[in-house]
Amino acid sequence: MYADENVIKIKHDVLYEVAKLAFAGELEEKKDYIANQLIPGPAAQFRCCIYKEREIIRQRVRLAEGKAPGPVDDGNVIQVISSACEDCPISSYTVTENCQNCLGKACINACKFGAIEPGRLRSHIDPQKCKECGKCAQACPYNAIAHLKRPCKFSCPVNAITYDEYGISVIDEKKCIRCGKCIHSCPFGAIGSKTYIVNVIEALKSNKKVYAMAAPATEGQFGDDITMNSWKKAMEAVGFDGFFEVGLGGDMTAAYEAEEWAEAYKEGKKKVTSCCPAFVNMVRHHFPELADNISTTISPMAAVSRLIKAKDPEAVTVFIGPCIAKKSEVVDQKIEGNADYVLTYSEIRAIMKAKSVALEPDENSYQESSVYGKRFANAGGVTAAVLQSLKESEDEIDAKVCKCNGAAECKKALLLMKAGRLPEDFIEGMVCEGGCVGGPSAFNDQISSKKNRDALISNADGRGIHENLKNYDMDSFSMHRE
Repeated sequence: MYADENVIKIKHDVLYEVAKLAFAGELEEKKDYIANQLIPGPAAQFRCCIYKEREIIRQRVRLAEGKAPGPVDDGNVIQVISSACEDCPISSYTVTENCQNCLGKACINACKFGAIEPGRLRSHIDPQKCKECGKCAQACPYNAIAHLKRPCKFSCPVNAITYDEYGISVIDEKKCIRCGKCIHSCPFGAIGSKTYIVNVIEALKSNKKVYAMAAPATEGQFGDDITMNSWKKAMEAVGFDGFFEVGLGGDMTAAYEAEEWAEAYKEGKKKVTSCCPAFVNMVRHHFPELADNISTTISPMAAVSRLIKAKDPEAVTVFIGPCIAKKSEVVDQKIEGNADYVLTYSEIRAIMKAKSVALEPDENSYQESSVYGKRFANAGGVTAAVLQSLKESEDEIDAKVCKCNGAAECKKALLLMKAGRLPEDFIEGMVCEGGCVGGPSAFNDQISSKKNRDALISNADGRGIHENLKNYDMDSFSMHRE
């Protein structure tokens, strides 16, 4: 599933050590020892020397603390670990064996930076001088110069990654949509996200009520015998005061999104969904003229958080799921009453391990949402839930929906909307292929988890969306961004 399982192991080891020290109240005192503990030496395990390996661990510890790995913090939740990125090949243009060492030397003549020189058998590109303009590759009559995109840059759907003069990857904070695709694409583990592990642990140790909220994508990630009841008991064992299934928020969002769709349809306006924060970031950063088309209905995460805080304004709410962009929703989108912190599955597992708590098989009896709310995590799930809500409220409309599965489809649909050529009435945007279940921090791959997920959801009762919401005081908080 990932570019390098060794990277994942190192990341998890760091998260566990940080969580363990945070619970013990010894993080500030002992965090400098984590690098030596994980990299004891004397021989290096993966890099040129133990000193570079230890520096990478130190930068990972800073990420685990919620800080930038280096001295400069641009505010982005996704950060480049520079000491790890240094191992990546600097030049993305290389001369292949197709080079005929021709007399014309079109490649050398095309280069404005003196980065290419003739060799005995083929031309050679000096990576220290190369500015990666691509002129040499365009000029070569034999197509002998290959453009090798770095995995991080290749994976970015919005071209937010470039390189500095030292060849270190740079993420443009104004272009980045925080989808997290670059994180697991890097075989050197040079990109990571800030975590809220320390914040959550400090909240658990405080006198405040702290609530865990599990994403709809959670069902099926850990097997067909790990149920929402399994999660509820594990979170209570960790120290959370309560647990909520965010599929309930899916029901809430569907009901209020349906009202927006119906009103917009009657007025001839087009809308885009607001539950995928990476999609919302894509609209705001790359299609700002379409920002007014974003639904004002809050995401399922924000909905459940507001429900909790309507009863206890001092409550601390923690979302758990496979999404990196949810961290951005908390930090960047500034939605009042939203979740206080977001944890990925690997981060909550580090907290659980530090408390010697494990997910145990349990009966599949705990249910807070309809099947439609549970399916919010699948591509097309939002549309299905909204249309079901319209059906239940007898306010059905003949709406056509462009269900975008993945960043490429999202960009295409937004371009059509921008040009006034979108044939559909609404866009459901899911930047991760497959939906939230395909998030960058998913525990299991979609194929392996689909069978488990379908089995678990098939046991859910047939409650309707509006029938389910009658159990909650929906008038105690707002379901809109403004």
